[in-house]
Amino acid sequence: MTQNTRSPKPAGDRSGLGDFAPKLAELTETVLFGDVWERPELSPRDRSLVTVTTLAALYRTEQLDFHLRKALENGLSKDELVEALTHLAFYAGWPTAMSAVTQLKTIVEEARAA
Repeated sequence: MTQNTRSPKPAGDRSGLGDFAPKLAELTETVLFGDVWERPELSPRDRSLVTVTTLAALYRTEQLDFHLRKALENGLSKDELVEALTHLAFYAGWPTAMSAVTQLKTIVEEARAA
């Protein structure tokens, strides 16, 4: 199976979970990122938009940071992400959207400073 370099890589190994939960890390890499993220029906950009908005709506902030960064790498602009999160505020709650936008702001500011 060919890996698309624009797709996210699993967080399991980077966070040390591969040694702690090897099967979860394996499934993350082979099924989620090796299969689901590689399906041609949605682009990595579109998958990132779906993933970011879902993580934000469900207040999964620990995974959101990785996926916000990956969304920018996959071609979503800061303005598109801000717009999606603003739209989300009316459906998933104001605090949820504000938290996600705050994370995005930090990521964008870090990138500018680098």
